[in-house]
Amino acid sequence: MQEYPVKRGYTKNLQETIGVKLKECFGVVPGMDAGHFRITYGALKMLDVSCGKEGKTLLVSTVSDTSATDEVILDTNRRFRRYLDEVTGYSTKERVKKAKSVGPD
Repeated sequence: MQEYPVKRGYTKNLQETIGVKLKECFGVVPGMDAGHFRITYGALKMLDVSCGKEGKTLLVSTVSDTSATDEVILDTNRRFRRYLDEVTGYSTKERVKKAKSVGPD
């Protein structure tokens, strides 16, 4: 499971935003169970997204489809990065920088 910080201002209505942006970025209506949104798309057998501590982080769990073609993997990764950008408010570069400053647990 990966935890991503959410930029101030993006935390308002985070639970609702998670589902809306999944549909927008992946074109799939997510299923919901106990506050977790789940989809299957492309190279992802399962993408599970939920709110973290006090709605200030995004918790993401994935299961990859290792049989996916390179083209499908690239499309899935592009959509996943766009999704994280839009939900967290941080670009990929900013997320990497934040992860390095925090370090491993």
